[in-house]
Amino acid sequence: MDDLLTVEQGALLLKAARLTIGNRLGRKEKIPAVEDTALQRKSGTFVTLKLEGQLRGCIGNLEPAGSIAAGIQQNAINAAFHDYRFSPLTEEELERVHIDISILTAASPLSYGDGDDLLRKLRPGIDGVILSHGSARATFLPQVWEQLPQPEQFLGHLCRKAGLPEKTWRDSHPEILVYQVQCFAEENA
Repeated sequence: MDDLLTVEQGALLLKAARLTIGNRLGRKEKIPAVEDTALQRKSGTFVTLKLEGQLRGCIGNLEPAGSIAAGIQQNAINAAFHDYRFSPLTEEELERVHIDISILTAASPLSYGDGDDLLRKLRPGIDGVILSHGSARATFLPQVWEQLPQPEQFLGHLCRKAGLPEKTWRDSHPEILVYQVQCFAEENA
């Protein structure tokens, strides 16, 4: 990945995400101004919330929707309060929630011949995958490989997430795009 952010820049983004969520819950904490030019670059971003190791919200955008800093703050709000899979985050949960953020590279098409070729070309733990077939589309961040380390299982779940039969990746030659992420996670939260 080109143009990697520093640990300090990642920490600033994590702090901004937490404070943004807290302010939406009624806290009045000042969010530090993010004037760093690297954080003003445009990039896709995701914010993932976990509570006791379990997913509690995850929202993002694959394409840039403004600066990295603005994307992280907007996706923090969306992950906490607008992920349709979960009820809105509560004040009590905020104290225990763990936040991680992902800065995405641009997605690029992955050329493959058949399902077996696709399995050979995917890089578990490195590639985030966007699967598109007809009007159905879904993505998994590279971090999902931790829960679904087998490529067949990973692709099957991704098909289901897109509302497709689990074997679509093998039977129907969907469009596959891959991207990588730089991830920052809170140490203790």
